[in-house]
Amino acid sequence: MATLNEGFTLCGLVQTPSASDSAIQGIELDGDSDHAVVTDSTRSVTLYKVSDQKPLGSWTVKQGQLLTCPAVFNFQTKEYVVVSDNKVIRVWKDEDLNLDKVFKATVSADVWRVHSAPGGEPVVLFQRGAVRLLDSLLSAPQQPIEDILSEEEVIRWSTNMVAEKQHFVLFTTEQKGEHFLYVQRLNPNTLQKYRLEREDSGAPPLSFSASLRDKHINLLYLYRNGCVYQSVVAVRGPVGLEGVQALPRSLRLRLPAGEGELGAASAVALDEAHVAVVGMPHPSARTGKDFLCIWNTNFQTLQAGKEVVGRIHGQVWCYLGKLFVPHGKALSVIPYECQKSSLASALGKLRHAGIAGNSGVSPLVSLTGPVEEVQREVEALVSRGEAQDLQLSVGWLARHLVARSQAETAFYTPGALAQLVQTQCLCHSVCPDLLLLALEHKDYFLCQLCLQLFPDIPEVVTCACLKTFISVPDGDVEMVSLEPDSVSLMEGLVAAGARGGQQNGFSPPLFEEDSCDAHHQPKPPQHQDKKNPTLQLEVCPVGLHKAVLLNEVLQTPYSDNLLLPHLKDLNAQQVILFLQYLHFVYLKYSQDVYTQTPGLRSPTVTQIIDWVCLLLDAHFTVLVMAPDAKGLLSNLQSFVKSQVKLFSELGKIEGSLQELHKMKPSKDISQYSIEVIELF
Repeated sequence: MATLNEGFTLCGLVQTPSASDSAIQGIELDGDSDHAVVTDSTRSVTLYKVSDQKPLGSWTVKQGQLLTCPAVFNFQTKEYVVVSDNKVIRVWKDEDLNLDKVFKATVSADVWRVHSAPGGEPVVLFQRGAVRLLDSLLSAPQQPIEDILSEEEVIRWSTNMVAEKQHFVLFTTEQKGEHFLYVQRLNPNTLQKYRLEREDSGAPPLSFSASLRDKHINLLYLYRNGCVYQSVVAVRGPVGLEGVQALPRSLRLRLPAGEGELGAASAVALDEAHVAVVGMPHPSARTGKDFLCIWNTNFQTLQAGKEVVGRIHGQVWCYLGKLFVPHGKALSVIPYECQKSSLASALGKLRHAGIAGNSGVSPLVSLTGPVEEVQREVEALVSRGEAQDLQLSVGWLARHLVARSQAETAFYTPGALAQLVQTQCLCHSVCPDLLLLALEHKDYFLCQLCLQLFPDIPEVVTCACLKTFISVPDGDVEMVSLEPDSVSLMEGLVAAGARGGQQNGFSPPLFEEDSCDAHHQPKPPQHQDKKNPTLQLEVCPVGLHKAVLLNEVLQTPYSDNLLLPHLKDLNAQQVILFLQYLHFVYLKYSQDVYTQTPGLRSPTVTQIIDWVCLLLDAHFTVLVMAPDAKGLLSNLQSFVKSQVKLFSELGKIEGSLQELHKMKPSKDISQYSIEVIELF
């Protein structure tokens, strides 16, 4: 279990003109655990007392000079070290006031970072991969520095650590889309190079972090698609290996990336079972807000989340139970707590909170009991559980109920699963088999809830839902209970056409004389009144409840490129029926008689048009050749021409409308008057 406690602002941030600039260059601790050394993005280093947010000292280089790497604390000499303008190393103590008057040494090559850790001497990592101990470098600043990296290879991240009296410098590099990890051991000096596995998309990692555990170095890295991988390197590395070695990786987390990919995000390991991630959407949030979240890598569950306001810089530091996060115009400090990761501890906390009754009761929710018992216990959990407790247990419980349902064909708990989804503590990535299980059991109410509340449904699952919904007989769905507001929406939509009404600015496109070429003009059905024609699609081509489910698919987030290949799995009849439904809804939205009830969740006109375009892109050749689709395609063509005509007519009066807007109202207007305005 983990919690994020109430945070506070340590300091403001220097605003940089470029959106790509980092908020700050780095945060380091000095010999006092309550002190933080903060290097801003330009010229200043400030020492803060964290507990009372008090600056204890500040040092700045002159105008025209820049700090090019974060300041660090030399634990051996109790001094601070920083690099300016890539080559000038400055060393000073607390009592020094002016950085221009402290010890300075100019080295012969550009410096990437200075690293320092308790129990070891500071080391200098140069931009071309060479490493020097600080003391030996300062004794001969102009010593030649060798090139370790290949041509066009650049460093992206670095850190250092001390383990078993061995000093390590780790840094990752990028070269032509490939990413490598270098492990430099000091005294004796050995260097190993590893190749990281490449993502299918070719995207680079967003962030790296390293930790030491069980005599192994654990490298954690986050990609834009939300995948968090871990690679492990032994402290006592292999001897005699030369060249580049492959570095295996394991997937630790698959985070919901929201709509598209993550932008500025960063992940850092807190302990063996918890990871903090900043700059990602909350699984239950549907807006563009960013959060700081703690995830449990053992149970793949969200443990705690806190919204961070303002621009996210993709940076997070972790020191002694505190997370340092720059966002907006401030650097925030957020204390956290992580407890031993075990299911027993999570359930024990819930029972202690009174959810399970008393200590003599069997576990919180049985996975072994009958359906009725599980349903009662889940209902009790949801009704009395606090939000934080639910986040700890809902994901684990949903996965186990799904796993049991898959293993035991006679076991299925639709009510319990629906209640878990309605807590909004679930998302598809937390329980990826839930929606597919609901489709398999024809649990259309649960499918509807998942489509409404899961923001991270993969396109292949969205298309599977569409294929199932469009194929199911209307009679099988009409008896199913669905969310009442969504049913009311469709009832109002269907009833709007039955009352008749004028189209928005145009007559029905099927019967406009100039909306289509004469030889392509479809003949009106025989039963229609030719003097006052109405559209054939006044009658919904699918049943009411099937239409409700299709509406949920229309509102599910997706990527065009990822959805298009899966749409090709639909057959011609399914595509034609879906296009007919989309055409029907579009026409209903165009009628003046239909007014949408505020607050009801419904597809937008833009979503309808986008889906029509996607279906035509995926099946255009098949539709052109299918006899059943000719009338539908002709109708769509006529409708588009009618829309073009409408916008053309609106364009003609645009100038007049602008003139009306510019006119000043007459001052001699009494309570009642008639004013004649001439438009030329």
